[in-house]
Amino acid sequence: MSKNKHARPIRHATERVLNFLLLGGTVAGLSYRLGGQGRVRVVRQDVDVKGGKRLARPLRIGFASDFHAGPTTHDALFDDLLRQIEQERPDVLLLGGDYVSFDAANARHLAAFLRQAHGLAPLGAYAVMGNHDVWNGREPIERVLRDSGVTVLVNRSIPLPAPFGEVSICGIDDPWTGRPSARDTFAGAGPVRIYLMHSPDGLWRLEGQHFDVGFAGHTHGGQIALQNGAPLFRPSGPVSRDYCYGRYDVPGNGPLIVSRGVGCAGIPLRLNADPELLICTLR
Repeated sequence: MSKNKHARPIRHATERVLNFLLLGGTVAGLSYRLGGQGRVRVVRQDVDVKGGKRLARPLRIGFASDFHAGPTTHDALFDDLLRQIEQERPDVLLLGGDYVSFDAANARHLAAFLRQAHGLAPLGAYAVMGNHDVWNGREPIERVLRDSGVTVLVNRSIPLPAPFGEVSICGIDDPWTGRPSARDTFAGAGPVRIYLMHSPDGLWRLEGQHFDVGFAGHTHGGQIALQNGAPLFRPSGPVSRDYCYGRYDVPGNGPLIVSRGVGCAGIPLRLNADPELLICTLR
């Protein structure tokens, strides 16, 4: 058990009960087969870079988040997501955190997906950590990501390979459970900045820094929503409550795009909030 688990005994006890009730993933498998976890769909966005900045050509960005590998999410969802990535072939793949539910060891369910998905993005795959990753012990999860070829960004930026050397991926630590530092995240970043965060509350931690497009997950779009997509349950957080799903204009910056993510947290059920792969073309 990680030291993070020792520091949160009530949450750990609750997760043990849930794991027992979910029969170690059996319930998630049944839910998937009955359509209760939805089906992965592709959502498209286009973003124009402002301020006279130019790109060598349009940059196709893939973004996926909130995998929640473990007893709440059936592994077949990751296969479905991989097929969508293979069809779309984004230039770069961004991963928004919450890779596991309940136990860091569940990251093993993602290893094959991560290796193959990384190989489909010619400019690489880049990841930030989420609150569930921090709660369950981030070190082994980061190790699985790195061993799969994914670059983990914790309060740092990295330029993309040519011909997109002017574009930097700026990845901040989880806004509440991590140790976020916007100053470190954007230090040395190029003129075109992609802000990668787990939660929309990354905007709360921006500290006056600027970005051209931002990506976040965490909210699941409510995971259970009305037919019009309105979430029945909104996450806590000063930004997440209002920026629960979709595209939002951020004054002085580019847009923030919030994804519903892929997996399920708490219970293995999605309703009117299908898992998704976001494909954003930056022009």
